[in-house]
Amino acid sequence: MAMTEAAPIQTSPPFTAADHLRAMADYSRAGEARAQALGNRGPIRFGADGRLAPEIVDSYWMHGFYVLEGVVGAEELRELRADVDAVLARAPVEPGAALDGSGRPALGEGIVKPPYKFAKPLSDPLGGTDKNNGRHPAAMLQPTPGEGGPAWTVELLDGNLHLMDAALRLYGHPGLLGVAAGLLGDDFVPYNEVTFVKEAGLGPSVAWHQDGTTHWNAPDWDHGAHGFNFMTQLYPSTAGNGVWVLPGSHKLGKADIRKLVTASGSDRIDGAVPMLCAAGDTIVTNRQLLHGSFANSSPDRRITLNEGFFPKKRVLGVTAKRLNGVVETYDQARIDARCRILQIAIDARKQRFPQEQSHVYRPLAGREDENRWNETTRLAMLRNYNQRDMFI
Repeated sequence: MAMTEAAPIQTSPPFTAADHLRAMADYSRAGEARAQALGNRGPIRFGADGRLAPEIVDSYWMHGFYVLEGVVGAEELRELRADVDAVLARAPVEPGAALDGSGRPALGEGIVKPPYKFAKPLSDPLGGTDKNNGRHPAAMLQPTPGEGGPAWTVELLDGNLHLMDAALRLYGHPGLLGVAAGLLGDDFVPYNEVTFVKEAGLGPSVAWHQDGTTHWNAPDWDHGAHGFNFMTQLYPSTAGNGVWVLPGSHKLGKADIRKLVTASGSDRIDGAVPMLCAAGDTIVTNRQLLHGSFANSSPDRRITLNEGFFPKKRVLGVTAKRLNGVVETYDQARIDARCRILQIAIDARKQRFPQEQSHVYRPLAGREDENRWNETTRLAMLRNYNQRDMFI
């Protein structure tokens, strides 16, 4: 039976953004202390054999996430922020509108999947509904925004790589791709790329969930069966604006989220920690980890560039239902077409940062000349590339 729209958890009305901050204060302090005690953070490191440092691998598999510090330098960070702001400036003034805030045609011509996803400020669009295959079963607190704010806020950009050249270059980052190979194997394959937008005092919540959908009951299920996400932060990630996780939950199978919320007495699940990091850091997060984010009643903006990857063995020949309900089977040709975007990104990064040693993506080694970054490939291969996204 499909879930119906559920009323949010509420306190005595009116429940304002200031009330929400006060309600979060003690929980945030305790969560920050637990997060810092985990010790799962540091720069990307590789051994003499070129493989990811074993202490990073071990910490990731123990906790379900690892904070990779200093991934993006100051110059690249400026470029990423500028590209995100430029795309946000071209957003429709409201869902379905044709013009942006300056009266220009909104960005989207020639793009099949709308690049902007809107939500009401400080709302919970998913919790307690059957959206996203029903994986958000418990609603979050929804504080009331202040007077005079916008009716809508952009919460998501879909299709980072054809929207922003700086995001395409980040996708080819040799350190991050080395981490992907170290955790998933050299033949890792892409998932999708989106930008989470949590504007200060406006950003909606993302109710508690686990990302994977297809492999929970597989006879060979393991702790990495649904892959991971890279989450590159363009501004500091805090307890108020960031994603919270339940460490180790990626190893426990499918969580009973409603039970956890009930036992905790609120949407503030006991034992969870915020994923704290500085601007330019990247968090690698297991998709089976229980996670969510609260309404951003804080004064701090968060912009997160998400890049997802899977072990190839978990995708090849798999039939899955996408979040929009479309059922697809991923054969080798489909995987190859999607992976070519990764090789194009590697070349785009090499053109911008020629001093770096590029990652060698082994499934396409020797095919570099077929996958160069130029205006031809922008139109022929990159435009609408996210129609080939893969979901498990």
